[in-house]
Amino acid sequence: MTHHDVIVIGAGFSGMYQLKRLREAGFDVRVIEAGDDVGGTWYWNRYPGARCDIESVEYSYSFDPELEQEWDWSERYAAQPELLDYARHVADRYDLRREIEFNRRVRSAVWDEDATRWTVTTDDGQSRTATYVIAATGCLSVPSRPRFEGLEDFAGEVYWTSSWPHEPVDLAGKRVAVVGTGSSGLQTITAIAPEVGSLVVFQRTPSYAVPAHNGPNERLAEVRPIYPEFRALSRMERIGFQCGDGTDLLSETDPAEVERRLALRWDVGGLCFTSEFADVLVDAEANEAVAEYVRRRIRETVKDPEVAEKLSPRTYPIASKRMCVDTGYFEVYNRDNVSLVDLGDEPIRRVTAHGIVAGDTEHEVDVIVFATGFDAMTGALNAMEIRNGDLTLREKWADGPRTYMGLMSVGFPNLFTITGPQSPSVLSNMMTSIEYHVDWITAALEQMRAGGLTRIEPEQDAEDNWVAATNDIADTTLMPQAASWYMGANIPGKRRVFMPFLGGVGTYKQIGDGVAVAHYHGFERV
Repeated sequence: MTHHDVIVIGAGFSGMYQLKRLREAGFDVRVIEAGDDVGGTWYWNRYPGARCDIESVEYSYSFDPELEQEWDWSERYAAQPELLDYARHVADRYDLRREIEFNRRVRSAVWDEDATRWTVTTDDGQSRTATYVIAATGCLSVPSRPRFEGLEDFAGEVYWTSSWPHEPVDLAGKRVAVVGTGSSGLQTITAIAPEVGSLVVFQRTPSYAVPAHNGPNERLAEVRPIYPEFRALSRMERIGFQCGDGTDLLSETDPAEVERRLALRWDVGGLCFTSEFADVLVDAEANEAVAEYVRRRIRETVKDPEVAEKLSPRTYPIASKRMCVDTGYFEVYNRDNVSLVDLGDEPIRRVTAHGIVAGDTEHEVDVIVFATGFDAMTGALNAMEIRNGDLTLREKWADGPRTYMGLMSVGFPNLFTITGPQSPSVLSNMMTSIEYHVDWITAALEQMRAGGLTRIEPEQDAEDNWVAATNDIADTTLMPQAASWYMGANIPGKRRVFMPFLGGVGTYKQIGDGVAVAHYHGFERV
């Protein structure tokens, strides 16, 4: 079998940067990618309206000043085609494709303790070995596909936002149903409403959505001359991009001032909306005040009071689920061709040959679009058979992930995860977290090589303490109160555990830097 120093799984933004860094450091690297091109999330997610919810000037690589200066982002929030073009540009600019094997999906990785190496097998039956394996598999890469009774009987077209066809899909004039109102559902609904004949939206849980106020990327000219300083600040921010987090407590602020400051945030738009006051995620009354502000804006936008109420979240704290950044979502419901079905009142009973039966009503449609989300954070890792002797990672994580810093897990030496569970990950600007993890892992492997070491694994105490700290920090907030994909609540049978590290990107960086300086404290290296 072919042997490599490192096998990287995935050629999205994390896999590409990891390849570049390790190749420059002199390692023999092979990347295995399931798709036929680079891009990861932005390769697979091609549904109508797909767009990043982090501003383009932040959601981009910082490792090369020339790349920062040469790439022109056309919009404040880049759409999927532009993000995929950017990924392809990076692959071409740094000649990355020659070490990437496309159209191969990793099925298993088995550790050989005697040989101190992993055997990685792909779906074509080929096997390779490597001293290290790095999972750059993404946090939202394994679709959640709930079973709907009768779906096989449907005579029309069926699409999933998580695996949208590469060829154009013509929805013009058709009767369309969209099931799901998370980020992908909101973006799809907003994009297709003007072109379809009719659109019926099936909503299980309403989302808090803040306007994007998207448009030409006017901020790029402002940031380009100061990119080094700008990036340095972003790396120390709580969520890995600059929000100007407020330090005042809403509970101690005059209501009129609260209203004024929330209105300013609303007018700016984006995910920073909930960052104005420091107690929004820890004080239920403060959280409710911000939530009611959003509900009031929904009522002001949606003309039908009954529909506005159905669209207004009331069962979970604001920001305890992923906030949505919209480009006219609520305005869609003022259109004559759009209707809303609240599955709390009228649950889906079955799919028929002609449409969807919800409650006692059959909604006849030509097309069904399922926007049902992902098995987040652990799904891609658990989809593979990662094994050391009789122990599999899937079995170890049956009651929730257990890692040290979201980087490694006891029992699986030389296996790293980029933006894995129990790191800031999805609660941060992914590009900031990706670059930090890649740089940290690269430096660790260089240190191993310089010291003649070949095996690294977390110590049990270090992992136990990190898991406890992750859980304890989450429990001080309102975040675990929501049945969110942060908790794995969208996957039937999945143990509900809050998976991201809530301590903040800047804090996490300080801890990670300290661990490295202290000769990789908490890791056993031989």
